[in-house]
Amino acid sequence: MDTLLNNLDIFVIGFRNTLLLFIVSAVVALVLGTIIGAMRVSPVPVMRAFGTIYVNLVRNTPLTLIMFFFAFGYPKLGLPTISYLNLATIALSLYTATYVAEALRSGINTVPVGQAEAARAIGLTFGQSMSLVVLPQAFRAVVPPMMNVFIALLKNTTVAAGFSVAEAGTIRANLSERGEPALVVLLWVAAIFVVLVMILSLAQRRLENHWKVA
Repeated sequence: MDTLLNNLDIFVIGFRNTLLLFIVSAVVALVLGTIIGAMRVSPVPVMRAFGTIYVNLVRNTPLTLIMFFFAFGYPKLGLPTISYLNLATIALSLYTATYVAEALRSGINTVPVGQAEAARAIGLTFGQSMSLVVLPQAFRAVVPPMMNVFIALLKNTTVAAGFSVAEAGTIRANLSERGEPALVVLLWVAAIFVVLVMILSLAQRRLENHWKVA
């Protein structure tokens, strides 16, 4: 307990940035992933092609390489300067959005085709039928896989530690300078991550119970 209590400042800063990275990236990835997922099932060939290329290109690229580009490649493009924390958020959002899109696409495929056909029959456009008929049902079907995506996102935030972002992944390095035992520090970091994952799992169960179909 001494390792934790004597270094609360480092733990608080690290996990505060971790939660900031996670929350902002999750919201952006959910919005972007929903758009990409809808494009993947769009009747417009150009939109389908864009969604497919984006998902296959970004999802098959290691997250470390994406982080590397935003940390070292972006500043060389002559664009406005952005903090490493914001660059890490963008990288995590773009990467996680591909998994959100695929999870949502699997949920869209579970919705009976007759639902979309009925929506079109009453005059709804593709966007209206997706937002009012298909997506609400798809989200209910993909709560478990979607929550798994966000749990993976929470753990992926530690990759940002290698690119000058002071989050949970940097706690061990910072405390080693104070002479704290590395193993104890890592165990505390792991324990806090377990607590955060348990909170997400609890949220998943509550959503499943709230949205389940009798």
